[in-house]
Amino acid sequence: MRFWDASALVPLLVQQSATDSVQAIRAGDPAFVVWWGTVVECDSAIARLKRMGVLDDAGARRARASLDGLAETWIQVEPGDTIRSSARGLLAKHELTSGDAFQLAAALHGLSSGDRPLEFVCLDQRLRQGAEREGFALLPAAV
Repeated sequence: MRFWDASALVPLLVQQSATDSVQAIRAGDPAFVVWWGTVVECDSAIARLKRMGVLDDAGARRARASLDGLAETWIQVEPGDTIRSSARGLLAKHELTSGDAFQLAAALHGLSSGDRPLEFVCLDQRLRQGAEREGFALLPAAV
């Protein structure tokens, strides 16, 4: 089981240079884990791509529909005091945004059963550095 950051999910929704790479990773990952706020982060990216003219109205609708479909299949780490506390601690250890700290905290805490994803799927360099320092194997291998 792998933890997926929003940066790696967006190329599944919108054709980008990393799309082939993340599609290959996704094909081997039927059950994957995301942070509770991931759907909003992906919606934000879709809206930004629309404002930039990369997506038209129909493309944005298709991307959101794909996002909704993915959201039905993923396992979501819910927010709580433990995640918030962990995110605060990660901000002191790594050069992360608050959103990235929540992503990494969610990955560290994994599932309620205690299972922790060992692989971290991410395209954001700073978040990848933090995840690697926290012991995760990174996918894709190179960004």
